[in-house]
Amino acid sequence: MNTPAPFETAADNPASAPPVPATPRRRGAALGAALALIALIVLSVAWEWWLAPLRPGGTALVLKAVPLLLALPGVLRRQLYTLQWASMLVLLYFAEGIVRGMSDRGLSAQLGWLETVLALIFFVCALAYVAPFKRAARQRAKHPG
Repeated sequence: MNTPAPFETAADNPASAPPVPATPRRRGAALGAALALIALIVLSVAWEWWLAPLRPGGTALVLKAVPLLLALPGVLRRQLYTLQWASMLVLLYFAEGIVRGMSDRGLSAQLGWLETVLALIFFVCALAYVAPFKRAARQRAKHPG
């Protein structure tokens, strides 16, 4: 019989930090971030290869999925550092989605708005997951020992 661990993984809780309880809400935020990131990767590739590429036959813009692919293993392992930098990276995709949603026409504009929504979901979920660790670190800094 497996009992759930009371705390998140060791990657989430370095030895010097006080443990942060694993809650269904935090697990949901981590799952939401991972699913949004995977959807953003799939969207980026599909968009630039066949759904609505800038040129028929696809473009090199498909490479915009590479930074997201680099973040994926760390996000799936719930690594705080990766979630933090990926939450900043995804703001570029948020901005691109808004620009293309407002400037493109047809399917490309719709995909731009979808990209905006997925980036926003990832950003919010990543921050929701990381926030308790940031609060614990601030408390530890205020009250050492």
